[in-house]
Amino acid sequence: MSRKPNILLITSDQQHWNTIGAFQPDISTPNLDRLVREGTTFTRAYCPNPTCTPTRSSLITGQYPSQHGAWSLGTKLSEKAHTVGEDFLQAGYETALIGKAHFQPLASTEEYPSIESYPLLQDLDYWRRFDETFYGFRHVELARNHTNEAHAGQHYAIWLEEKGCLNWRDYFQPPTGTMDKKHRHHWPIPEEFHYDAWIAERTNAQLERYKREEQPFFLWASFFDPHPPYLVPEPWDTMYDPKQLTLQGLHAGEHEANPPHFRLTQEEEPDFSAYRESGFGMHGFRSHLHQEEALRKDVAVYYGMTSLMDRYIGRILDKLDELGLAEDTLIVFTSDHGHLFGQHGLIAKGPFHYEDLIRVPMIVRYPGRVPAGRLSASMQSLVDIAPTLLAYAGLPIPATMTGKDQSEVWNGKRESVRNHILCENHHEPTTIHLKTYVDERYKLTVYYNRPYGELFDLQEDPDEVRNLWNEPAHAALKSELLLRYAWAELGKEPLPMPRIAGA
Repeated sequence: MSRKPNILLITSDQQHWNTIGAFQPDISTPNLDRLVREGTTFTRAYCPNPTCTPTRSSLITGQYPSQHGAWSLGTKLSEKAHTVGEDFLQAGYETALIGKAHFQPLASTEEYPSIESYPLLQDLDYWRRFDETFYGFRHVELARNHTNEAHAGQHYAIWLEEKGCLNWRDYFQPPTGTMDKKHRHHWPIPEEFHYDAWIAERTNAQLERYKREEQPFFLWASFFDPHPPYLVPEPWDTMYDPKQLTLQGLHAGEHEANPPHFRLTQEEEPDFSAYRESGFGMHGFRSHLHQEEALRKDVAVYYGMTSLMDRYIGRILDKLDELGLAEDTLIVFTSDHGHLFGQHGLIAKGPFHYEDLIRVPMIVRYPGRVPAGRLSASMQSLVDIAPTLLAYAGLPIPATMTGKDQSEVWNGKRESVRNHILCENHHEPTTIHLKTYVDERYKLTVYYNRPYGELFDLQEDPDEVRNLWNEPAHAALKSELLLRYAWAELGKEPLPMPRIAGA
């Protein structure tokens, strides 16, 4: 047994919580199913924000986005932020991140520089020389594109050239490459050059090095799929028959009691100009009207992307076994947030805090310590990941971290350590600023400076089609939940140090 437990964090991007084959017969994920058999699946895990940068920053800081400051896309996590990787480095661990970081924006200014921005993103000589510790990760190999997006570059492009894929630009959109932006579903890139193959290969190279050097590690394999655009190489693009998939849709009249932006999504040419403050894009603020046949094909490819990713997660699990590291490695699999594919008439993401978007898949495996084959309904937040990993390593949890130590829950020794979830969504300074409180039964969403909101009874209305916010019969319940929400906000404040004197 190693002196210290190894930590392997595996994440997907924008994966709906119910896309694991062990629980969903529409999809095949044999390697995630293996983790389900060998570990504990948490059925009520939530993100702290249904957007990439805020949640990914929460994963490594153990803080909510309102605390670490990377509150939206187009912002960045301060380089001064304390991260869990720094704690592991100080304790003698090696740390690495392979794949998607997205801690910084695609643009850079003198006041807010970003190394994940143009043109640096595609300065391959810069990335060949890059050897700095990045947010607590001593070794990084990064990329930024989802499927054929023009943002391809960094270490992924270097790897493509090293692999002999000298025409790699042919597989990406202009101005980087020549692929038509309207092209959907089949991605002509050979599977051997897909970024899933790159992430698995480079993750396994790190595992081999850590084994050879007998180094304990904190390693994050950060996959990009199944985040849209919906594109995947053959044969994965035709793996699923669109006609055979089970889809949910809009319930008649369900948005009548919802805040106005829900109803606007169901118009052909909605006017969201009243919400625009920054001048930048607003996730979800567009028409969500769609044809079922087209949606079914999109979902079939989304499932194909998930299954392809599962294959390469399997390569990593196999490498752990081959190296004899599996018994001493804590694995956490999760996603940064969920995805809407037709539920409530909505597509992708936005300020719509349905379970489909804010719940995430989450599996934990640690042989002999985390119960195998167990399902737990204990509430989990991704803000809890950092402090819990430190607890498993026997390391002190910094006072700046406001997530909960879930180690005894993961070990099966306690039923729960939290009775609620907070999910934030701050996408424009004031107009898109909402927070959601979730407990075992109810969900409450409040909007900054707005009288409207949402209240759902998840027990009686699991599909979240009846908003109780304005119903007189539930006024007392709403008042009670608003008070609980206020308590939750008060309770998440960090205490930088204990009181050591009376004055």
